[in-house]
Amino acid sequence: MANILCSPSKYVQGAGEMKKLGEYAQKYGKKALVLITESGYKRIEDVLKVGFEGYDIEPVYEYFNRECSKTEINRLVAVMNEKGCDVVIGIGGGKILDTAKAVAYYKEVPVLICPTIASTDAPCSALSVIYTDEGVFEEYLFLPANPNMVLMDTEIIAKSPVRLTVSGMGDALATYFEARACQASEATTCAGGNVTMAAMSLAKLCFDTLMNEGVKAKLALEAGACTKAVEKVIEANTLLSGIGFESGGLAGAHAIHNGFTVLDECHHMYHGEKVAFGTITQLVLEDIPAEELEDIIDWCIELGLPVTLKELGITEVTDEKLMAVATAACAENDTFHNMPFEVTPETVCAAIKAADAYGKYFLGDMQRGAQIIDYTPLTVEWADDVETKLKNQVVLLAQAEMIVPVFCPWAFAYGTISKLKTAITKS
Repeated sequence: MANILCSPSKYVQGAGEMKKLGEYAQKYGKKALVLITESGYKRIEDVLKVGFEGYDIEPVYEYFNRECSKTEINRLVAVMNEKGCDVVIGIGGGKILDTAKAVAYYKEVPVLICPTIASTDAPCSALSVIYTDEGVFEEYLFLPANPNMVLMDTEIIAKSPVRLTVSGMGDALATYFEARACQASEATTCAGGNVTMAAMSLAKLCFDTLMNEGVKAKLALEAGACTKAVEKVIEANTLLSGIGFESGGLAGAHAIHNGFTVLDECHHMYHGEKVAFGTITQLVLEDIPAEELEDIIDWCIELGLPVTLKELGITEVTDEKLMAVATAACAENDTFHNMPFEVTPETVCAAIKAADAYGKYFLGDMQRGAQIIDYTPLTVEWADDVETKLKNQVVLLAQAEMIVPVFCPWAFAYGTISKLKTAITKS
């Protein structure tokens, strides 16, 4: 089988680029169906007016009906036929963009993708994820070509809710690990061939960027600042992850996400949040070294990505629910079978349970800890000199790790318990 890589024809990223939308779009058609939510239109109406003013293209705005479903796609195809549109522009989040791509495919017209958030890696791909009208995953629609253009206005994206960009990092987290699994199994990627070296390099660059810049970007966004770290993360979430997942392949993490769509409790969670937990589950199945797993879970915790089933909204966990998720994830048409070993609903269910347990452990779940540790009253008197204090810390850690957050809150400045021990030992 050939090694294949695909990508959008053009990728533009920068502050204020949406004000040039008409300049870009007029090269592809004369009348554009502009798919956007009503709230999204109100938010950037002035920018869009400037963007189309004076250019040889007419926008026809149509509000999105919430789901990338066959019903919605067919409705929009009918609108295009009625209005005589010859190009599609999708403005918004992942489901809007997937819908825009699908409509353009059925109408055989160009499509421009303009994300207003950096919450998924959908914008660059030749793929639309189709859901039922109720929001349950139905199928992947593989398209013959990537978008003609992807336009990222970082000024708009930086003003979006921080949680959305963090969700995008959760989605992008899976890219390298799924590509690695597909490379090992020689699975066919979404591009229709085997993984290229270029795709693996982009996937690894995506992962490294997230690890190095993710927390910095989140803090900057929370402060209302669009920094270089934010710009790098936006590119990682969109371009690197987009090409990386499509030409690198999907495996367990996204299959787990699709499995969670069968539970109503998870419908309020964003795509990338569920994918992040799916990534942890895939890594559990792969039985990666404990240190690597700890680093990934710690990174998720720092960003506020879910690492437990409770954080995904599943407050009452039952074997029946988890088996339903695992069975859906292992569906014949899903990507779990791209893993380099056999997976079954039973092994996936066990991995979900283990991932939840690890998440609780690293979160320092005190209630769970109380079930496994026999606490006894303890009075600690610290000496004045630092050397003796450090010795006391070591004794306390050795007695019961779970007590550290109670008696020594500053210890978290070092990160994880294992890193804290190392730091104290070196001191």
